Amino acid sequence: MDQWLDLIQQVGFPIVVSFYLLHRLETRLVAIHDVLLTLK
Repeated sequence: MDQWLDLIQQVGFPIVVSFYLLHRLETRLVAIHDVLLTLK
């Protein structure tokens, strides 16, 4: 059980940070896409 907790602590935090950053990037890319479509 301790091995699983260590694995979650080591791997879980970077995964959460990565998903957060990808979500922020995705929302900005959608905004850029919308602006580019209005320029067409």
